[in-house]
Amino acid sequence: MSLIQLLLLAIMQGLTEFLPISSSAHLILLSRLLGWPDQGLVLDVAAHLGTLLAVLWHFRDKLPEMLQPARQNPQGQPSLFWLLLLASLPLAAVGYLSADWVEAHLRSEVVIAWSTIIFGVLLGLADRLPMARAHLNTGRALTVGLAQCLALIPGTSRSGVTMTAGLFLGLGRVEAVRFAMLTAIPATGMAGGYGLLKMLQQGHAVAWADFLLVTGLSAFTGWLGLRFILHWAEQASLRLFVYYRLALGLALLLSQ
Repeated sequence: MSLIQLLLLAIMQGLTEFLPISSSAHLILLSRLLGWPDQGLVLDVAAHLGTLLAVLWHFRDKLPEMLQPARQNPQGQPSLFWLLLLASLPLAAVGYLSADWVEAHLRSEVVIAWSTIIFGVLLGLADRLPMARAHLNTGRALTVGLAQCLALIPGTSRSGVTMTAGLFLGLGRVEAVRFAMLTAIPATGMAGGYGLLKMLQQGHAVAWADFLLVTGLSAFTGWLGLRFILHWAEQASLRLFVYYRLALGLALLLSQ
């Protein structure tokens, strides 16, 4: 792969991973638009590792709480460990059973276009709900986790569908976006771990210079994207991303 391809793919992965616009869709479309071959499993793992490092660094003060295997915190509320576990188990199960099928059948531009539009509309509807004051509990965390399974469909956006679910469940915009970002830790960890396992099983050769470049650049741009969406949620609605999704989806359909 050329240096420019490596740079663009890493930047695209980092910037879109945490925005509600689907990183997988943008990576697929970028490669097809420029006539590039698929970046392959090794660079997928590098990109996921980079975005995992970004979110771990940003929430580094929460790591001790995430790593305490208790159902409740000292205040008697569901612990962050328990909430993230509940939100991650559905994706782990569904992803394990369906990842190869999704890879083989759902990466077409038509699928990306319709999922971009449909889940963009749902995000817009959720964002228009009156500001709520509900807080995370086990039921809401599990429901967000079930919704997260839809992110296996390219174009859906893992961050977008978890934000949407949180808003429909009555979480405020800031809390819904923040929990969507926290769930990225186990989600990207599982995606990267699954890819790493396949790498080992299939005996992929690794160009370490390319691997480290993609990991580092994805980490930096991912950190920028993460900071941006968390700040944006405090200041404005998510309609900008809804409009972008609708425009992208329509453009893809018209290009068919």
